[in-house]
Amino acid sequence: MPDVIPADSVGIVTPQIAQFETPLALSCGQVLSSYQLTYETYGTLNEQASNAILICHALSGDHHAAGYHAMSDTKPGWWDSAIGPGKAIDTNRFFVISLNNLGGCCGSTGPTSINPETGQRWEANFPIVTVEDWVESQARLADLLGIQTFAAIVGGSLGGMQALEWSIRFPDRLKNAIIVASAPKLSTQNIAFNEVARQSIRRDPDFFDGNYLNHDSVPTNGLGLARMLGHITYLSDDAMGAKFGRQMRHDSYQYNYGIEFEVESYLRYQGEAFTKRFDANTYMLMTKALDYFDPAAQADGDLAAVLSKAKCEFLLVSFTTDWRFAPERSEEIVNALIKAGKPVSYAKIEAEEGHDAFLFPIPRYMTLLQTFLNRVANRLTTEAN
Repeated sequence: MPDVIPADSVGIVTPQIAQFETPLALSCGQVLSSYQLTYETYGTLNEQASNAILICHALSGDHHAAGYHAMSDTKPGWWDSAIGPGKAIDTNRFFVISLNNLGGCCGSTGPTSINPETGQRWEANFPIVTVEDWVESQARLADLLGIQTFAAIVGGSLGGMQALEWSIRFPDRLKNAIIVASAPKLSTQNIAFNEVARQSIRRDPDFFDGNYLNHDSVPTNGLGLARMLGHITYLSDDAMGAKFGRQMRHDSYQYNYGIEFEVESYLRYQGEAFTKRFDANTYMLMTKALDYFDPAAQADGDLAAVLSKAKCEFLLVSFTTDWRFAPERSEEIVNALIKAGKPVSYAKIEAEEGHDAFLFPIPRYMTLLQTFLNRVANRLTTEAN
């Protein structure tokens, strides 16, 4: 709990809900007759509605990217280090929007929501959603807020895929795309990791084929294991070694299957904590959205051909120890953009944190974002004058 709200914080924020009654046709062929999106905003939209930035969250993210919901909060939003007055994403200059994606479990319509046609929770019957579906729903939210063109769309990991899709699907509606620790599609290994995570959930006897809430149950063991697996892939070997090494809880081996190494305790804690805030069906949906994303598939694998539609400027960022979305994956996007003749800047940041580095206030990384976005803000000022 902060004794005093920091001067560079957006302060106390209140989530908002946007209700949509226009049916949304999904990539899977199903249609949502109505739905809601939960979102937060930071900063002020200018008269021209030209200074808006959209933040796209990653797999387990949500709408609460910055600030506090109450003085009793133990920690701020998930990207508070980057969003706020004078920070890299400067709310003195930009109007920032962060939402919980469709299919989420933090206020937006998803598996835990009530299906209006049945009066029961959607649970396993909630349709599979894709990155393309998210971008379409985000565009509708922008319409509702009176935003025709975003100054920038920013996302890390799965969020970066959304920013990339925006540049293809709505090329006239964003001027800049910032894609961090992302990829143009998942590798086979990443798809495999996702499948192991889903099977951990599905094989939990408390899963009940995805209808666990109607059985007053939660597949905590399966979801916890899925999170433990995922967490290992988000960290680098160096980061885990530096943080835990082979530290033990006892002076000698106990010769049993209890917790002996500190890294075991850490992973179990992460798994258990995650089950208290996240929905298992949502986790499965999000991993499927990752698996399905492949914009180059519409052009026989030619990413440059697809990106020829883009009209914005790009900034791509990768991290040296990220082995889940390695720098080479970002460079695939960079090379395709260069081939397509698009303006692109790229930086590979030295970092020990692995894939999770995109969430950390690494000085060079924050300076890079701030410098790029200051240039965007200066252009807006010039255009307004």
